[in-house]
Amino acid sequence: MTTESGNTITTVKNLDGTANPAPLGLLGFGMTTVLLNLHNAGFFTMGSMILAMGIFYGGLAQIIAGIEEWKKNNTFGATAFSSYGLFWMTLVALLLLPKTGLADASDKTAIAAYLAMWGLFTGIMFIGTLKASRALQFVFASLTILFFLLAIGDFAGNGTITVIAGYEGIICGFSAVYTGLAQVLNEMYKRTVAPLG
Repeated sequence: MTTESGNTITTVKNLDGTANPAPLGLLGFGMTTVLLNLHNAGFFTMGSMILAMGIFYGGLAQIIAGIEEWKKNNTFGATAFSSYGLFWMTLVALLLLPKTGLADASDKTAIAAYLAMWGLFTGIMFIGTLKASRALQFVFASLTILFFLLAIGDFAGNGTITVIAGYEGIICGFSAVYTGLAQVLNEMYKRTVAPLG
């Protein structure tokens, strides 16, 4: 295109050639969620394995994925991955801060309120997934249920509800693992290897 003064204007189209960060975020969330809920279901005690996953894969990896989604102009992905990454870090802090003497341990009512707020956030984010794949809808729907089950279990002091939540959380976590790995395989094979719906 040439202006009246004879200067040529070149239009540059910025094509995003970076990788899809969603599988990293989904796998960080999913694998950490499975492991925590194996604990909630009673398979093993809380220990350094879950805390380390919460800090690094559930936490840091999701925050990185959220930043990358932000760079791709994906508000939903940036909000979801950054928020859940920080959820994992706050959860680890809730467990570790009392052990360091920096804060008193939160009682069950406070933890129930914390989990209920995350359930509310996730329920509203679920509405956003209605514009996305069925696989992502399942992840967010099952996560909403998980947060509210855990909140009810803590508020009522009912260990049975927490165990039920653990099994539901294992399903939720594996659904996120499936969704993340499906995206990787579908991209690698340039066709639908694992359907997302």
